[in-house]
Amino acid sequence: MANKSDLVEKVAATVGSTKADAERAVETIIEFITHTLKTGGEVSIAGLGIFEAKTRAGRVGRNPRTGATIQIKATKVPKFRASKTLKDGIK
Repeated sequence: MANKSDLVEKVAATVGSTKADAERAVETIIEFITHTLKTGGEVSIAGLGIFEAKTRAGRVGRNPRTGATIQIKATKVPKFRASKTLKDGIK
């Protein structure tokens, strides 16, 4: 499984920069996507996909410990739709 530090290392090696510079670049991308989703926008990256925020409707749930019915509030959740290029690339 790849993680953020693997991505930083790959960016540093590909661009020929230091790991610190690559980490700042990766952090900037993550912050940009997060801020855009918080403000209701979506981020489309060609060849990768679309990041967007969806509103999950409120619903009734159960407390697993007591079995009592509880109301779960509506919330915003991030969603990612892979591009056709990405889907075709992993087949």
